[in-house]
Amino acid sequence: MRKLLTRLHQQWLNLLPPAATSKGQHFEQVAERWLQAQGLQPVTRNYRCRGGEIDLIMRQGQTLVFVEVRYRANASHGGAASSVTKRKQHKIVLAARHYFKQHAINEASQACRFDVIAFEGDQPDWIQNAF
Repeated sequence: MRKLLTRLHQQWLNLLPPAATSKGQHFEQVAERWLQAQGLQPVTRNYRCRGGEIDLIMRQGQTLVFVEVRYRANASHGGAASSVTKRKQHKIVLAARHYFKQHAINEASQACRFDVIAFEGDQPDWIQNAF
């Protein structure tokens, strides 16, 4: 199983994004496929509201997972994971609350978490419960 996941991961990373697609969008697609291979189910991509944006919303069992995808070619400026600042975290939380309201989900009874998929070069680092 691990060999299959590794091979699939390499195939996804070798996909070249179309000219109109940014690197960020490309890595969001890669992250979504990679998370699906880990057993998560996609709910929506690029959820936007006035307060912020969520790159991916996935479901793992009964838990809604709000995922921020970050890409850095290298870690010379602090790396991908460290680029999710407190301000960015606040915006993601605001967008998650907006999502709950728009979909009539009781925030108090819905399990959720905030994950980060950080790409440094082409290697994903999945940080669960990042904030």
